[in-house]
Amino acid sequence: MIQLIRGFRDILPGEVELWQRIEATARDLFEGFGYREIRIPVMERTELFARSIGEQTDIVEKEMYTFPDRKGELITLRPEATASIVRAYIQHRLYAQEPVRKFYTIGPMFRRERPQKGRYRQFYQINVEVFGVASALVDAQLILMLVTLLERLAVEDVHVHANSLGCPACRPDFRKALSDYLASRMDRLCSDCRRRSEKNPLRVLDCKVPDCRDAMTGAPAITDHLCDDCRAHFDTFRRALDEQKIGYVIDPRLVRGLDYYTRTTFEVQTGSLGAQSAVAGGGRYDGLVKALGGPEMPATGFAIGLDRLAELVAARSEGTAPGPDVFIAALGDESRRRAFGWVCELGLDGVQAEMEYGDRSLKSQMKRANRLKARRVLIVGENELAAGRAVLRDMQTREQQEIPLPAVVEEIKALAAASRD
Repeated sequence: MIQLIRGFRDILPGEVELWQRIEATARDLFEGFGYREIRIPVMERTELFARSIGEQTDIVEKEMYTFPDRKGELITLRPEATASIVRAYIQHRLYAQEPVRKFYTIGPMFRRERPQKGRYRQFYQINVEVFGVASALVDAQLILMLVTLLERLAVEDVHVHANSLGCPACRPDFRKALSDYLASRMDRLCSDCRRRSEKNPLRVLDCKVPDCRDAMTGAPAITDHLCDDCRAHFDTFRRALDEQKIGYVIDPRLVRGLDYYTRTTFEVQTGSLGAQSAVAGGGRYDGLVKALGGPEMPATGFAIGLDRLAELVAARSEGTAPGPDVFIAALGDESRRRAFGWVCELGLDGVQAEMEYGDRSLKSQMKRANRLKARRVLIVGENELAAGRAVLRDMQTREQQEIPLPAVVEEIKALAAASRD
């Protein structure tokens, strides 16, 4: 038997309905704020991610699925969505008529990481991106949207962590201060952090190894090294969160794993996921559009880990897979012929109807209706055909009523509509 590749998974009926509910809730919220959906390819030229994410990041060095195509050109399964959305924004000149653009996208990403609970090699993200707005107010609005989405999905124990990563003008001073600090603690760092200290010292702040975290207790904070513009931007961001009554903590350890982030960075964490506490994160990437060949254009956004979010929502759900509106238990060839017509007509009108296509007893069909969690069962056999009336049973109350055969479809449609109100 051929089985799944390690780190990949199937999302089966019974789970999919919950994912659909999350996605529908997100779409409704984002579109209410004026965001429009964009769909991007799952493969891009490797250069796109190397230039945007950073060649010295773990993602590019270790985790990307990269391979040559038949012409020898390196292509990569997308490890994240932002770079692809920026590429589309530039390639299609979406900035030409209206530089302020607001997008969201939902889909799979790919990284060859160690599989663990809530973390897969094909994983899913909900991404939101804003182009053309430099104000910190939109950063605060993104967090408002994130917190609201989690509230609507009944996710509890939510905490917002925020930081500023400065800009190209002020980050070099912090980088030097941090590098000097790391040099004095080198013997206490893990091998990965010793390597990072030379290539990308900010990433040491994000290490989860306990000894490294202890060694970084007295590390300098980037918020102490911000230039006047970055400090004013961060102050505006904080005031906006306060005015929206969004609780948050300033976390000087909070950095992002991608090189393109500047200024505002944030995570939304929950205590319900154990060690994997972050369910969403994002921040500002003002230089990325220009770095990839576009105009000077500010940008900001976030990504939600849909796998983790689904895990959280599932823990608070009683089950989301609905049963059919009606199961038609047909006995005999003529009854099955009638039932097939009703099932087709109901389905075209958006009413879910199921039937048994084989010659099975009424008892067997009733058992199947129970397994499917059908709301109602319509029973029709030779006696019902002769009388011109079918029997409709409510599977919860066990009440039965007779329905004239010509009125079956309209009666079931009316009952189904009433059940949804």
